[in-house]
Amino acid sequence: MTMNSLPAPRTSFTLGEEAQFSKSFTQEEVENFSRLSGDINPVHLDENYARHTLFGERIIHGMLVASLISTVLGTILPGKGSIYLSQELSFRAPAKVGETLTAKVRVLAWDGTKGRVLLATEVLDSKGKQLIVGEAKLVLVSFLK
Repeated sequence: MTMNSLPAPRTSFTLGEEAQFSKSFTQEEVENFSRLSGDINPVHLDENYARHTLFGERIIHGMLVASLISTVLGTILPGKGSIYLSQELSFRAPAKVGETLTAKVRVLAWDGTKGRVLLATEVLDSKGKQLIVGEAKLVLVSFLK
């Protein structure tokens, strides 16, 4: 998806409005994230090390999983022309390589005079287990002029 293929910027939102995005990560993507971020914790990269942890296998970086929330916010709801102000995250369970993960967001509040939107955010695994939960505050750039 390119910037030009995104829908036009929104100017209003409905309470309860929802959007989602699903993806599964490969081990190669986890390794690329590790290189990009500098987070080389062996629980993400070393199968032998990870096998001896409480997880029993490698897990995906929490912030890589959380990036799925950013995908929804930046491309679907609120979408093009929105800027993060804050994100609260609570990590509830680990994500595994190859599993389909779904980020969901829901509008909790909309301030049409300031162009600010508050959204509930979460990431679920393929069984519907909540891996990450939180709230995001965004502003529409059209209100920053």
